[in-house]
Amino acid sequence: MERVSTQASAVPQVGDVVELAVGEVVHGGWCVCRENDTGWVLFVRHALPGERVLARITQSTARFARADAIEILAPSPDRVPAPCPYAGPGACGGCDWQHASLAAQRRLKAEVIAQQLRRLAGIDVDVEVEAVPGDEGGLEWRTTVSFAVGERGIAGLRRHRSRDVIEVSRCLIAHPLVTAAGVTGRRWPGWEQVEVAVAPATGERGILLWGRARPGPDDVAALPADSAQVAGRAGRRTPLRGHGYLTQHAAGRDWRVSLGGFWQVHPGAADALARAVLTAADPQPGQGALDLYCGAGLFAGLLAQAVGPAGRVVAIEENPAAVRDARHNLREWPWARVHRGDVAAVLGRTGLGEASIAVLDPPRTGLARPVIELLSRRPAGQPGLHRIAYVSCDPATLARDLRLLLDGGWRLDSLRGFDAFPMTHHVECLATLSPGVGPRM
Repeated sequence: MERVSTQASAVPQVGDVVELAVGEVVHGGWCVCRENDTGWVLFVRHALPGERVLARITQSTARFARADAIEILAPSPDRVPAPCPYAGPGACGGCDWQHASLAAQRRLKAEVIAQQLRRLAGIDVDVEVEAVPGDEGGLEWRTTVSFAVGERGIAGLRRHRSRDVIEVSRCLIAHPLVTAAGVTGRRWPGWEQVEVAVAPATGERGILLWGRARPGPDDVAALPADSAQVAGRAGRRTPLRGHGYLTQHAAGRDWRVSLGGFWQVHPGAADALARAVLTAADPQPGQGALDLYCGAGLFAGLLAQAVGPAGRVVAIEENPAAVRDARHNLREWPWARVHRGDVAAVLGRTGLGEASIAVLDPPRTGLARPVIELLSRRPAGQPGLHRIAYVSCDPATLARDLRLLLDGGWRLDSLRGFDAFPMTHHVECLATLSPGVGPRM
C-alpha cells in the first residue's frame, strides 16, 4: 500500500505519495513545490501552478526531489485533457504541457523566460511568447522525430528521464508526413534509432538509421520507396537510396538541408524567425555582417541579399555537412563566404573584420565565453559591431550569455519569444542588443 502524506515531515523517498500545493513554473517543464520547513524542494511534472495534487516521488536527493502528479485534487482552470494517451506520469517524455491549454502553455513559457532573465541576468522584463503559424492546435507540427528502438526491436519513444522505450502507435505532435513513414509499430532489428525528417513544402521525406556499420539489402528494401535514405554511425553516412538531403522552403526560396542537419522542426518557425531576425538586425546595403553557427545558411542568405554586392557576409559553422549545404545555398551571393570550424577559433584568427551586425544561432549550450569576449571587443579606430541578433532555444543559456554580454558593454533592446515547440517546455527566443550600458527595454 502506498504511503500518502498531506505534508511530508522528512525528505521524501522514491515511491512515496504526497499531497502538494503546486507553486510556480520553472525551467524544464516542472512546477516547484515548497510544502514545509524541512528545506527540501520538490519539482513536479504533469501539474499546473495553483493546483493541489497527489504526487508520487520519482527521485530523491538530500537537496531536492522530483515527482509526477498522479491525481489532481483541485485543477487549474488552464487544465485540459491531454490529447495523447502516452502523455502522462511514467510515460513518454517528449511532451511536457499537453495538460495545459495552448494559451496557458505560452504564458508559462513567458514566465520561465522572465524568471531566467531575472535570476541569471539580473534583468526584469515582460515577455510575450508568440504563436507560430503552421500547426493544428499544437499538434502535427514536428517535422523531425527520432524514434528509439527498444529491446523487442520495435521503434517508439523514450520514457521521461529514462532509456526505456515506450511502443507507441502514433506521435501526435509528429507531422503527418512523418507519421506516414510508418516507423512506429514495426520491427527494426539491429538498429538503435530511426530518425525521420520531412520537408512539408516539397513533400520530401528522409530516414536516418543509426546503429550498424553496414546496412544490408533487406534494410533498403524495407524502407519507404519515396524517401531519401542514409545510414549513419559516429557521424558517418552511407547512402542507401536517394540524395541524402531535403529541400526546405523558407523566406521565399528553397534551401538544401542534409539529413541529420539542423533546420527548424516547426513548419512555420524558419519563416517566422527569418522575418524577425531581419527586423532585428536591420542589414543595410554595403554593410558587413556575421552569421555565427550558420547551419545551412538561412540567415546568411538573408543578410547577403540585404547588404548586396557592396557588402560582405562571413558565415561560420563547424558541422561539415552543414558547411556543404551553406556553400551550396549561398552560391549565388559570392560576397557571402562560409568558414568551416569552431566559431571561437575562426573568429580568433580572422577577427570581426568590418562587420557591423552579427546574427547568432548557437546550439542549446549557448555561446562559448571566448565568442562573447570577441563580440565585446571594440578596437581603437574601428567602429565595431553595432547590433547583435541572438536566436536561442534555451532561456537559461540565453540569460547566462546576456549577463556576460551586458557586462561586456552591450544592452538589451528587445526580446521576443516564439512558440516553435507546442506541447513541450521548449521555446525559441530572439534577443536584440546594441552597444550601451545596462538594459534599455
